[in-house]
Amino acid sequence: MLDSLACWTLCTLTCYLATCGHKILLEANDGSSHEWGYFRHWLLAECCAHKWRGKIDSREEIKRRINMRNACYYSVEKLLSSSLLSKNLKVRIYKAVILPVVLFGCKTWTLTSREEQRLRVFENKVLRKIFGAKRDEVKGEWRKLHNAELHALYSSPDIIRNIKSRRLRWAGHVARMGEFRNAYRVLVGRTEGKRPFGRPRRRWEYNIKMDLREVGYEGRDWINLVQDRDQWRAYVRAAMNLRVP
Repeated sequence: MLDSLACWTLCTLTCYLATCGHKILLEANDGSSHEWGYFRHWLLAECCAHKWRGKIDSREEIKRRINMRNACYYSVEKLLSSSLLSKNLKVRIYKAVILPVVLFGCKTWTLTSREEQRLRVFENKVLRKIFGAKRDEVKGEWRKLHNAELHALYSSPDIIRNIKSRRLRWAGHVARMGEFRNAYRVLVGRTEGKRPFGRPRRRWEYNIKMDLREVGYEGRDWINLVQDRDQWRAYVRAAMNLRVP
């Protein structure tokens, strides 16, 4: 198993070469060769294995991912601000290097509004580094791009849209599992005993219902809706492409 520094360094270098159009073939111990698409998933799992130890609280995992984003961002900051690379190539670097690190395991997250805002602020920070400043023709001064201008230039679903789409896709997989699968039993099961005093913590299923309400589903029994794969797939795509002001 590689150490953390070796994993992140190798991830940065190989992602950069892959986004530049170089075909990367890696030879395994058994003599077989794999392209970068295969290797990237193994490398991300290898990086996360250093921190994944048994059961981790969802809140702590989200905080750790939010903290790790900065380390990943600064590892490629010079590439994102380089004048030798095109903006399209910088966007590809962002999607290949930074997003997989930030969004690892996001399909199981229970996000609050504050955490969603922190993720949006981080993505806007990266996009401003990529697209740079804009010259004001009236005042003749350079200014930062507004959020709406950033999203228009980015022309891809933002980070929250990605999380909600992946969360709905995973919810569909879990709801279609057999009743003897552990993931399904956790989804439909109920805990015993009394809950502690204070406001109840937001549940993952509540996030699923909120995501469905955003794309126009007003029903209550979403688990039965999941059994229709085509209809559920349409909701997943709608969650990805939804434009929220």
